[in-house]
Formats: sequence, structure tokens, C-alpha cells
Amino acid sequence: MDQEIKKQEAEQQPDVQKSALRELWEFVFDLVKVFVIAAVIIFPVRYYVAQPFIVSGSSMEPNFYTGQYLIINELAYHLHDPQRGDIIVFKYPKDTSQYFIKRVIGLPGEKVKIENNHVIIYNQQNPNGFTLDETYLPSTTQTLPVGNGITTLGSDEYFVLGDNRIASSDSRFWGPVPRNDIVGKVLIRAFPFQDFKKFDSVNYQAAQP
Repeated sequence: MDQEIKKQEAEQQPDVQKSALRELWEFVFDLVKVFVIAAVIIFPVRYYVAQPFIVSGSSMEPNFYTGQYLIINELAYHLHDPQRGDIIVFKYPKDTSQYFIKRVIGLPGEKVKIENNHVIIYNQQNPNGFTLDETYLPSTTQTLPVGNGITTLGSDEYFVLGDNRIASSDSRFWGPVPRNDIVGKVLIRAFPFQDFKKFDSVNYQAAQP
């Protein structure tokens, strides 16, 4: 009797080992499948739709501070052109290995004039110009011109300024940003969590100068 029981146990042991091995392979296969699916989803999102950007410098204060973590929408400008007021990340025209964050002020074909602490835009709709009402800036902000303060933009050029106008290297100093150098639009300020904010389009109220 004992011999029969031992024989049955010996016959069952390989089946138990096979079952455990099969479960291990199924687990490994499921794990690989999860990683593949995640890669298929995350890779295009990370490289073609949205990517992180960490703020460095004071040029966009008080709206952005060094160390804040932003999510950039890279897909947006494949669907439409940058709009006035958009906060963008772009390649610095003088050194495309560097990335800057600024606000779009002037659009292609427009003339931008900085005068009396104001930004004035001239275009086909407003040949006499209109002054931007920049409500996102502190009332004490000083917008000072460089040179004669006038920039005429080409068909694919954008005039950008930092929100911290007295501490920003921007289009006043090194000229417009070519369309092809724009990486994407700031979508979300994600970190620190207490500073979380989604950024929408700016609705400017135009006032005649």
C-alpha cells in the first residue's frame, strides 16, 4: 500500500513541476506584453505629443519659476499655428541646442513696436496699431525697447517676450523665432503640485494707443 502511494506521488510530481513552469512562463509572457503595450502607447506620446520641460531662469516670473515642471503639447502646432499669448518652448535661434520658454507676442507678417512701456501691434486688421492689454503681467512691469523698438516679422516668424521683461533675453535682443524652431505649447504646470495649473489661450482686449 505504501509503495503504491509513493508511486502515485512520484508520478504526480513531474505534473506539478510542469504546471509551475507553465505558470512562470505565462507570467513572464504577460509581463513582456504589458511592457510592449506600454511602450507602444508611451513612446509616441512622449516624443510626438507631449514631453516634460523644467523651467530654468527668471525670465518668465512671476508666472513661472525655476524648477517648475511643465508638460509641453507638441501636437498642437501640427494642427494649427501658434497664437498670440501662447507660452511656448522653442530652440534658441542663436544656439539651437538650447531651449527657451517665452510668450508669443507678434505673429507672422505683423510689425511689433515697443513704446512708452507698451507693446503695439500693427497688422492688416489694425493698420493704425493696437496696444496689447497684458493682464497676465504685474501692473509694475516695465517693457523697455531695444534699439528703435520696432520689429517687422516675416511670413514664418514670431516675436516673443519673457513675462519678466527687465530680466528676459528675448526677441528684443536677438530677433524673431522661426516657426520651425518652435517645439510646442505649454499645456500644464504639473509640479510642484500646489502650483498645478492648465494654461488656456489668452483673450486680449485691444485698446487703441
